[in-house]
Amino acid sequence: MEFIELRDIYKTYNLGEIDVPVLKGVSIKIAQGEFVALMGTSGSGKTTLMNILGCLDRPTSGEYWLDGQDVVSLSADEWAQLRNRNIGFVFQNFNLLPRTSALENVTMPLSYTAEHLSDREARQRAETLLHRVGLKGRLDHEPSQLSGGQQQRVAIARALINYPPLLFADEPTGNLDSRTSEEVLELFKELNEKEGVTIILVTHDANVARAAKRIIKISDGVIEAAEPFLPTVEPESPAPAPDTKPAGLRSGWAWLRFEWMVRTALNGLRRNILRAALTTLGIIIGVAAVIAMMEIGSGSANAIQQTIASMGANNMLILPGTASSGGISFGAGSVMSLTPQDGEAIMAECPAVRGVAPIVRARTQVIYGNRNWVPAFIYGTTPAFLDVREWPLAEGDPFTVRDVRNASKVCLLGQTLVRELFQGESPIGKEVRIQNVTFRVVGVLSTKGANMMGMDQDDVLVAPWTTIKFRVVGSSASTANQSSSASSSTSDTSTAVNSLNQIYPSAKNSLYPAQSATQAADTPQPVRFINVDQLLAAGRSSGEIPAAIKQITELLRERHRIGPGESDDFNIRNMTEMTKALSSTSTMMTKLLLAVALISLLVGGVGIMNIMLVSVTERTREIGLRMAVGAWARDILQQFLAESVILCFCGGAAGILAGRGISILVRVLLHWPTELSLSAIVAAFVVSVTVGIVFGFYPAWKASRLDPIIALRYE
Repeated sequence: MEFIELRDIYKTYNLGEIDVPVLKGVSIKIAQGEFVALMGTSGSGKTTLMNILGCLDRPTSGEYWLDGQDVVSLSADEWAQLRNRNIGFVFQNFNLLPRTSALENVTMPLSYTAEHLSDREARQRAETLLHRVGLKGRLDHEPSQLSGGQQQRVAIARALINYPPLLFADEPTGNLDSRTSEEVLELFKELNEKEGVTIILVTHDANVARAAKRIIKISDGVIEAAEPFLPTVEPESPAPAPDTKPAGLRSGWAWLRFEWMVRTALNGLRRNILRAALTTLGIIIGVAAVIAMMEIGSGSANAIQQTIASMGANNMLILPGTASSGGISFGAGSVMSLTPQDGEAIMAECPAVRGVAPIVRARTQVIYGNRNWVPAFIYGTTPAFLDVREWPLAEGDPFTVRDVRNASKVCLLGQTLVRELFQGESPIGKEVRIQNVTFRVVGVLSTKGANMMGMDQDDVLVAPWTTIKFRVVGSSASTANQSSSASSSTSDTSTAVNSLNQIYPSAKNSLYPAQSATQAADTPQPVRFINVDQLLAAGRSSGEIPAAIKQITELLRERHRIGPGESDDFNIRNMTEMTKALSSTSTMMTKLLLAVALISLLVGGVGIMNIMLVSVTERTREIGLRMAVGAWARDILQQFLAESVILCFCGGAAGILAGRGISILVRVLLHWPTELSLSAIVAAFVVSVTVGIVFGFYPAWKASRLDPIIALRYE
């Protein structure tokens, strides 16, 4: 059986409405080991015939058998595999990859072979071939650094890298001087005679054709004459058969394949570094914008959350219930139903509660020297108040549980009170008077600012609740407002006598005459119930507030012996709804910033697609060359897709650094709150790679659909 057999081959090109026949019933046979010259004038059809023989073009009709296999019936990918394994091409214009070394040009077909050689094996094989063609010292030279003859030798080494049994040479001496032409032809003879390579030489030069053992002349698409085949000497060392083991049988083949694909993509990008850098700029800006906006948004959201927390976002205010008589309601807090023991029980038995502080309220003058001020809040509480309100001290120390137990006359002052009374002096260790009771200042609260109702939270005095209740108020703040004007209109504080009977003043019973101050002091009554104005509790988090409210309600109903169906004797208030509204606003602004940043990332993706389309157009001949040496459509698709992903990968990495840098500069220079967002970094990076895949797919797909013949002829 003949190695090559053509039977009645026709090839017609359709140019619009005109059919141009090029081959008209060509039938030839070529035995294995022949050195044949296809000779004809320009336009005779010899190049078209070579393209059909080389599985680069399909005939319009006819049969083509190569080594016993029907070639016409094979698919495009099967043709690519056949070219890679059995056929080598030496083109007239060399078709070397620009800005690529001679060694890399020679190893290029190995990217698509089934052998999956390692880097070391591929380099060793390429070096051997380059040494053989006389380019030992030119391995790392690029085509622009080589002469025409040296470039042709590189092309010959590339054609032989897979040890093909069939070699095509299209006008191999057309661009060479006579001396170099003779050297190239001698190399072809050596390959044919010593290694048994079947060579088909396409030329219009009779002198070149004489180097072959047989000449087939073609004119106007038909065979004019074919000189008989002159057998050659048996080859001394047959060409080694290529490794045709299935890819799955070779260890590590998947990783080698991936490595080749990445290296090929990097080499393609390396040829135009400036354009690649400018292409990634859009992705860098997009990713940096996403990260910077997310970190600024997260920082602003956390700042808002902290502001809300400073106002008591996680706090729950537990108030006494409402008393009524004869259909008349006395208002909230008119029932004395809350005790410090209720607070202790809540802290012990409600797991969703972080802290509880009892509060006794008062409002009266605070005097220091010749200055006085009526603060908005006077709170009698416990040391837990500072933890519940998340209110650190700016100066001094807090009072202790022991101070509460002993009703010690110590206090903490807010910043407004310090400013009004002390006017720049440090209040620590100094004494202030409240209702003629002297308090020693042990600490100063840090600045809180206004609350959500606009009230100044720093206009406050905090002291042990026992001291405020027993020494200052003498009654619940709900029933006594002791401003300076009120106290001056009711009694003279300088002559008042404190009495234990005044702890729980209630509505006076008109049936009995009121005791004098001396009688009350001489006959104290035992006290069994000590109430507070309210309890301030803090949930462990905003999300646990509903659970905390439920637990507190169940516990207080049990402690206060409230039966089923009876109304609570207490009320619980919280700031959940306001917190949700502010959090929702913050989240919406963050999402808006993210959307704006993603638009810039989308613009970067469009830039990637545009540049990749330009790259496909510029590298059309390279795509045709890769297909000619055995690249499948999927190989071209993967290469250009890998280039796009690598561009976005590098842009994403640089964008992360840029985004973090912008975030840090905003925090340092503008003093805006920012916060590291790992989720934003991961999301931006994933999105950037996804952009590379999405926007790089169409250019890659377009490249993979090119016809190798059309691509090789592209100018």
